[in-house]
Amino acid sequence: MTLVATLIGDVVGSRSASDRALLHARLEDVLAHVNTATDPVHPVRITVGDEFQGAWERRGQATHAALLLRTGLLPEVETRYGLSYGEVTSLSEDGSVQDGPGWWQAREAITLAKGAEGSTRADGRVVRTRWHEDSPTGLALDVALQHRDLLIDDLDDRSRRLLRGLIAGATQKDLAQTEDISPTAISRRVHRDALDHLVTLDAQLEALP
Repeated sequence: MTLVATLIGDVVGSRSASDRALLHARLEDVLAHVNTATDPVHPVRITVGDEFQGAWERRGQATHAALLLRTGLLPEVETRYGLSYGEVTSLSEDGSVQDGPGWWQAREAITLAKGAEGSTRADGRVVRTRWHEDSPTGLALDVALQHRDLLIDDLDDRSRRLLRGLIAGATQKDLAQTEDISPTAISRRVHRDALDHLVTLDAQLEALP
């Protein structure tokens, strides 16, 4: 058994997608980008239907990966996530088939996320990411990820693009040129939509062991 941070994700409302082949291709592209950017122990891969999973050495890597995945797929594709940290066991020689508490708890977390969506008002903000781990660290991470999701759910498409750019290391001047708007307009959005807070929160979470 090994200790890893686990992630299970799936596409929200995938059965209603008008072009499932295009959806699958988009998902594959974003997964490949995140695998390159986050150095997973077990690369994120599609498992069954539109569900995908991956694992990392540290909790912080998994929280960062979840953010890259969700924001990388929005606005066209909405996704939900369950994360945890625990023991996993490889059931196959190549490690592609695994079991253990790390995966069971991630499954419980995504079930929590899915269940909460049904009780959210149509005009309310939705939490798409949950962390389940029987420890104070796990509880704190769950609260932080719910807070992060509520902020992300309130962003329009431009602010989501700006958030992706800031996370990737772009400056506000760079983003102003890309969006063809003034640096002042970028600065107002960054502060109004708490994009600077989201970037700092991501960096703080990413540093976790």
